[in-house]
Amino acid sequence: MDDAVYWYAMAAVLLFFKMLAIAAYQGYHRIGKMTFKAPEDAAFVGKQAAQEELPQVKRAAWAWSNDVENIPIFLGLGVAYVWVGAAPGLAAWLFMIFTAARYMHTICYLAALQPWRTVGYAIGVLCMLAMCVLILAGLSP
Repeated sequence: MDDAVYWYAMAAVLLFFKMLAIAAYQGYHRIGKMTFKAPEDAAFVGKQAAQEELPQVKRAAWAWSNDVENIPIFLGLGVAYVWVGAAPGLAAWLFMIFTAARYMHTICYLAALQPWRTVGYAIGVLCMLAMCVLILAGLSP
């Protein structure tokens, strides 16, 4: 198997598990405190709907939203990176550093840690910018 394909697949799986963990984190807090904003969820457990989300659930939703803005772009760039054969030796570094940066961003978001959340975000963006440059270089005749 091509190393770049391997590392792309590894990053995709690890990013999926990270996003799954955010969903589980929200559920843990909602169920643990029996606090649900959606009326049908609250009614299911015999409670009234909460007026607002729990702070932990809000933070997790913000982290999720940021993932939805960044991870699909990474996945698209990763496919292009592999297709054009852009610097296969750097694939492991770029894909895994991006993935680690997204984990860092989420952990720092949940823990309200600045400037580390922004550092994690910036590292991920720098990886994607490097991927863009290498993809364009791979397209050159």
